[in-house]
Amino acid sequence: MPRTQVLAIQVATGDSRPLSKQIVDAVRMKIATGELESGGKLPSVRGLAQQLGINPNTVAKAYAELGSEGWVESRQGLGLFVAPPRQRLSDDERERRLDDAIRHFVHEVVALDYPPQQALQRLDEALRVLIRKTA
Repeated sequence: MPRTQVLAIQVATGDSRPLSKQIVDAVRMKIATGELESGGKLPSVRGLAQQLGINPNTVAKAYAELGSEGWVESRQGLGLFVAPPRQRLSDDERERRLDDAIRHFVHEVVALDYPPQQALQRLDEALRVLIRKTA
């Protein structure tokens, strides 16, 4: 029987994103960086809800979204598992999401009054850290 992988994530009520979106984003990142391995068993809805101190419906909603996007798969009677790696989104959807992320990033940077060069340097550093984690 597969062992459940530890899902060390946190959610914050002060975050502008809904709790379910925070869970989705955290799990996606852990899968993308290899912190959660393909085939690894995720905590149950109830287990993760207890760990995070939130309503199980919120976790169920996040798991459903991750499943519909192909990040996780349900195995009847066994639980939820990290899906094998594959391209989960169409090229057009990937482009749309990249554009959205960049637009959001730019709006945040402008509102914080950072010079573009400093923002680009910090973004480059953050991406390099992620690349090192996945390499």
